[in-house]
Amino acid sequence: MAFASDIEIARAARKLPIQAIGAKLGIPEAALLPYGHDKAKVGQPFIAGLKDRPDGKLILVTAINPTPAGEGKTTTTVGLGDGLNRIGKRAVVCIREASLGPNFGMKGGAAGGGMAQVVPMEEMNLHFTGDFHAITSAHNLLAAMIDNHIYWGNTLDIDARRVVWRRVMDMNDRALRDVVVNLGGVANGFPRQTGFDITVASEVMAILCLARDLDDLQERLGNIVVAYTRAKTPVTARDIKADGAMTVLLKDAMQPNLVQTLENNPAFVHGGPFANIAHGCNSVIATTTALKLGEYVVTEAGFGADLGAEKFFDIKCRKAGLRPAAAVIVATVRAMKMNGGVAKADLGTENVAAVQAGCPNLGRHITNVKGFGVPVVVAINHFTTDTEAEIQAVKDYVAAQGAEAVLCKHWAQGSAGIEDLARKVVALAESGVADFAPLYPDAMPLLAKIETIAKRIYHAEAVVADKAVVDQLKAWEAAGHGHLPVCIAKTQYSFTTDPTVRGAPTGHSIPVREVRLSAGAGFVVAICGEIMTMPGLPRVPSAEVIRLNADGDVEGLF
Repeated sequence: MAFASDIEIARAARKLPIQAIGAKLGIPEAALLPYGHDKAKVGQPFIAGLKDRPDGKLILVTAINPTPAGEGKTTTTVGLGDGLNRIGKRAVVCIREASLGPNFGMKGGAAGGGMAQVVPMEEMNLHFTGDFHAITSAHNLLAAMIDNHIYWGNTLDIDARRVVWRRVMDMNDRALRDVVVNLGGVANGFPRQTGFDITVASEVMAILCLARDLDDLQERLGNIVVAYTRAKTPVTARDIKADGAMTVLLKDAMQPNLVQTLENNPAFVHGGPFANIAHGCNSVIATTTALKLGEYVVTEAGFGADLGAEKFFDIKCRKAGLRPAAAVIVATVRAMKMNGGVAKADLGTENVAAVQAGCPNLGRHITNVKGFGVPVVVAINHFTTDTEAEIQAVKDYVAAQGAEAVLCKHWAQGSAGIEDLARKVVALAESGVADFAPLYPDAMPLLAKIETIAKRIYHAEAVVADKAVVDQLKAWEAAGHGHLPVCIAKTQYSFTTDPTVRGAPTGHSIPVREVRLSAGAGFVVAICGEIMTMPGLPRVPSAEVIRLNADGDVEGLF
């Protein structure tokens, strides 16, 4: 049976004018800043006026570790939002914006799939409302002002060898990971080694996603540590006098984007930090706004629960005072079989034993999420090749873990295929059993925080860090940054730092290669293993097949 592609389904959607979507949430037309007919930003004055309203219930959608078999976390997030609306709840979806780099590389877009998508899909996966371009510009303005300050006399006595602010672009380009700038003679400045990260790894992205309003945004931008003096004292963006201009560039980007699902339900799509190299959640302002407007807010955290959910709980919820009512862990029979040792080419053949062998990966995520005091339900994202015996094997395993697994067919059926999960989520959220708490206290030393995550979430035996890393963490503690949470940058494919190790491994160590202070965002990044903050393109990038057809429509996006 042939199925329409995601982009074909999205193009055929019967969208409502964005003003009608806003009306469903009580947003007046005057508070919407339209970008065409089907997307708009929500104005800050309207958002500020919501502060005294009670909050709805926050539902997190997370997943097992991603595999080439596919899991469908965003699809399930969108489907659940539609499903909750279908059973009579006023629900709002909150997801991240897509990065151009992965769209033209290998990962694809971030709008869901099948009959559970957010539209307009093409615009969302390309330039959308320009937020990422604004973040890139603000970040690189700061970089330019640092080099300009050094060129014009360096009154702050910046040590050019200790400039820690790299440049960014929203594209996968391995050639830019390590570069030398200011070549060409005296007129071009003082040569130094630096590099590029992808925009989603920018601290400016993290700041925009954690800031409460424009004043908070500028305060955080000013706190960014960009370099150190020859006396090894920190230099901030405020010292460079860049925070005001950066805020101006981000003024519009700070406003959340309102769009709709295929079933014309409201969705906020705002911010886009990756979960493997950043904190992996949509913006705080979008989530908190949605909580004031809806009875239920369904949001996602990137990649597996070991990365996305942990950072959602320990960074976003901690910083924004959020208290999730329930969590959904997305899994597929196909992914269980891959974790059980089955090759991708053989996933269409029934193999109950492999499903059972792969389930411990799911079991560990269930245990980890429960450890935050959040009740859990498992969503089995259905594929047509799944057999009844394989589905039952997952359900039986999950039941033995003290949770329930619900079969979901939203990809093919939309909200009608996910009603059971929606009702289970409502039951969990309204049961009052959630007792959320972060994994570690603010007062715990930074290295101990890294070790806590490694041992309790990754089930590692130890953290391995050079003396230089340990000394740097201690220096930041002495400088007053010891209370910050930590953001682990590592592979999304495994509980270890080796992407080829699937399942639920134990006895491994987590090597911390480098640590970076994000004083503006308010966390410390620990870079573990071989993770890259600037991805490269695959041997055959998706860009090779993305084009305009004879009708002027985009082809090849997925």
